[in-house]
Amino acid sequence: MRDLGYLSDDGDLFGMLAQQLFRAARVIVDIGMHLQLKIPAGAGFHPGKRWTPDLGAEFLLTRTVLDPAEARDEIDRYLGWPGQAPAYKLGERLWLTARDEARQRAGHAFDLKDFHTRALELGGMGLDTLRAQLAHQD
Repeated sequence: MRDLGYLSDDGDLFGMLAQQLFRAARVIVDIGMHLQLKIPAGAGFHPGKRWTPDLGAEFLLTRTVLDPAEARDEIDRYLGWPGQAPAYKLGERLWLTARDEARQRAGHAFDLKDFHTRALELGGMGLDTLRAQLAHQD
């Protein structure tokens, strides 16, 4: 949205950045809980303990701008939908990489709005297929 000229209001920009922070934090919590990983030393958060739903909620509350009810709802969501948070981030990363590659191929002729329109018109598909389709959008 910022690349398209939106988010000039500081409050809107903060909202976007807060959501990016939230999405990164939930990847940590999702993977940590489902793999029952130990929290690494130097992380500044309960080093050596294994991730639990309570620690996940605490992490979200201390690392994002969620309120306690939202944090608990998110933990319940991850427990019922393992891998959704990391999958979302992988999709976002693929999209941004494909967009950067299209920008490099097109040079000054690259049109951000046109790229997004054409990409969205492809419809739903798996990430490998999406990557291949976006590589041939020029």
